[in-house]
Amino acid sequence: MAKNEQMLRLLFIEEFLRRRKDRGATYPEIADYLETQFAEKGLELKFTERTFQRDKLAIADVFGIQISYSRKKNAHFIEEEELELSQESVFDQLLLVEAYRETKGKADVMFFEPRRARGLEHLNDLIHAITQKKVLSFTYQKFWENEKSSKVVMPYALKEFKNRWYLLAADYQSKNTSFFLKTYGLDRISDLNISNTSFKREDIDIEKAYKNSFGIISTLGKETQEILLKFDREQANYVKALPLHHSQTIIAENETETIFRVSLVPTYDFQREILSYGKRVQVLAPESFIQELKAEVEIMLKNFSV
Repeated sequence: MAKNEQMLRLLFIEEFLRRRKDRGATYPEIADYLETQFAEKGLELKFTERTFQRDKLAIADVFGIQISYSRKKNAHFIEEEELELSQESVFDQLLLVEAYRETKGKADVMFFEPRRARGLEHLNDLIHAITQKKVLSFTYQKFWENEKSSKVVMPYALKEFKNRWYLLAADYQSKNTSFFLKTYGLDRISDLNISNTSFKREDIDIEKAYKNSFGIISTLGKETQEILLKFDREQANYVKALPLHHSQTIIAENETETIFRVSLVPTYDFQREILSYGKRVQVLAPESFIQELKAEVEIMLKNFSV
């Protein structure tokens, strides 16, 4: 386990190189940046080129981000692909932790959203059960049901959506019948227990099962649709910065509006997302999706009628 000083170095190195993604940074520039950051915290920096090489390996090993070197530019940099993958990486969480420490006791600096526990205390046990193929049992409370129920499942993976984590698992009782993955919110799991019983994992590509999805509903085997969405200029900038889906592309744009295309299965989660934009979005195609949203809006209008 890395010491606090090393974790700070890893954090600051990644942060610095991310900000200088276009030109990278030389070793002296990185060393100067670390010196400044450590001095501001009243810490002594022990950093050499040999230390830097070890830190690069640690960043790759622990966080999966590869730092490359260009002899031509004499600069170290993070590949663009690596940067895209790390946009919501562990490093982002570390940045928040460090910022929280810096502002501790200063209530008027950072304002965090009040939120309930997300069930992250189960992460280590769930990862162990998934990797070791162990059957899990737990108590589960659905939002729309008053009664809690007992679950015995075969865990397959963990998935994040809208700042919540979900367990993807199959019922243990279904091991001899048709295979089907269900989704369980970690914040609604309690009394988690890892059994000694092992299970044989089905050959399923989890990433493929959700490739054409928006949210936590699997769309494996369902046909995708090309959906055209027109946003006004202001909202389009937000959609560009945080794409709705990995398939998102711009097919037309002018000074007042932008038309995006996404290729996915329009599940319930996606319907909710589009409706949340209100008048800032117009669905241009397909007609079937337009009619689904119209039906929802009509019901909403009835709910607001006096």
